Amino acid sequence: MTAHVMHPMASPDSCPALVLNADFRPLSYYPLSLWSWQDAIKAVFMDRVNIVSEYDTVVRSPSFDMRLPSVVSLKSYIKPSRTPAFTRFNVFLRDRFACQYCHTRDELTFDHVIPRSKGGLTTWENVVAACSPCNLRKGDKMPAAVEMFPAQKPYAPTVNDLHRNGKLFPPNYLHESWLDYLYWDSELEP
Repeated sequence: MTAHVMHPMASPDSCPALVLNADFRPLSYYPLSLWSWQDAIKAVFMDRVNIVSEYDTVVRSPSFDMRLPSVVSLKSYIKPSRTPAFTRFNVFLRDRFACQYCHTRDELTFDHVIPRSKGGLTTWENVVAACSPCNLRKGDKMPAAVEMFPAQKPYAPTVNDLHRNGKLFPPNYLHESWLDYLYWDSELEP
């Protein structure tokens, strides 16, 4: 999967800022840590960020002109969370956006390996990505009853696990000023 590079555009709304931590690493890869141009300018005026790179696009007010930031770095380091939030999106990311029963990437839902009706909990260790047809086929049955076992045993991922998987799914569009701060494995297909 190759990312397309955006070129400077006239509309400020098409000029998000890549947000880096104080160590110049993105706050997150997936979703990519981006701020709207308004939030980036506000952070500049509140002296919370350094401007690392700018777009050619300029915003004007009666008292000043300013090129929009394309990359900003936080002045204060934010310690990354050690445990990711349990969300549907993060389950899909852990499972690389593939059904854990048939490997399709279409119509993803999530499935309780041990059904809730049988005492299964909504936890990292019991939920997997599943396409709608597989989820319907499994229904509220135990895996052995329908001979449907997840390709990988569900587990609680680390932030690094999710970042590593996120790098397999780069955004479709990247501004050239961001490329020195983003490290996707361009040869790996999701």
